[in-house]
Amino acid sequence: MKKTIIFSLFFIGFVVFSLEVITNPDPDNTVQTVRVTTTNAEKESLIEQIQSYADQHNIEPIDAKVDRVWKAIPGYNGLVVDIDESYLNMKKDDSFDEKKLVYSEVPPQIHLSDLPPSPIYKGNPEKPMVALLINVAWGNEFIPPILRALENNQVKATFFFDGSWVKKNPVLAVMIYKEGHEIGNHAYSHPDLVKKSPNETMEELQKTNAVIEETIDVKPKWFAPPSGSFNQETILTARKLDMLTILWTVDTVDWRNPPSSEMVKRVVSEVSDGSMILMHPTSPTAEGLEQIIKEIKNKGYVLGTVTEIMSEDRIISK
Repeated sequence: MKKTIIFSLFFIGFVVFSLEVITNPDPDNTVQTVRVTTTNAEKESLIEQIQSYADQHNIEPIDAKVDRVWKAIPGYNGLVVDIDESYLNMKKDDSFDEKKLVYSEVPPQIHLSDLPPSPIYKGNPEKPMVALLINVAWGNEFIPPILRALENNQVKATFFFDGSWVKKNPVLAVMIYKEGHEIGNHAYSHPDLVKKSPNETMEELQKTNAVIEETIDVKPKWFAPPSGSFNQETILTARKLDMLTILWTVDTVDWRNPPSSEMVKRVVSEVSDGSMILMHPTSPTAEGLEQIIKEIKNKGYVLGTVTEIMSEDRIISK
């Protein structure tokens, strides 16, 4: 009798356990665990693909430096893949898509402002940008066609104003500024600054800044020495006034009145990443500027101001 009772209890227990297994075939949630593990594995796989791409394509930032030939050269931001943001862009389709990558710019450790006072002849040689420098001390009749060429091609240039010219031509100075162009300092009386004392140079630059601020309410941050004549004292004086000294990479030599077509051909052949082109309000520039702009753009360069070409911001290819 006792054995019969024990057997009956065992049989009932077995039936209850069997029913529990049938109604809940995964008591330890092992299937769900497997699914979670699979999802995590898929996530890791996608992130690994993004990371692998980043490892091969990330671009390190370039520090500003003083070059033996080109003197002060600005830095240039690096470009890295943002792993987390790129993953969020791709997780819906759960597949790697280069078009959905998200990038972040990384600044260099050394900036242009960290360098000792030095002249600047060009932008960073990795930056596909070209700047137009237009020194203005005369040539009023050629300014309107130059402005039209810039406007027609949606290009902004940096105009360096001679202070005495601004004093005599405030309407033209305001016109140039109102069209969105950058304004720099070109001294007051077009002097040979190598022959000037530091005090005389200071007076030239201060007078020019004063008349520019009075006329268009702008304080220049870039200084272009007349005729490219300068010495270390010139650069130090400009720096004391919170201005950096700008020279040029390519010279149109337009003041010699070369044939416009020859000037255009020579200038365009000499431009490269970071080039700054010197010009003046002259007949060859008025005639050839539009062609210069078009051919430079056709070579894949972006045209910008001195501030833009000196900026560490990257030019992103489209």
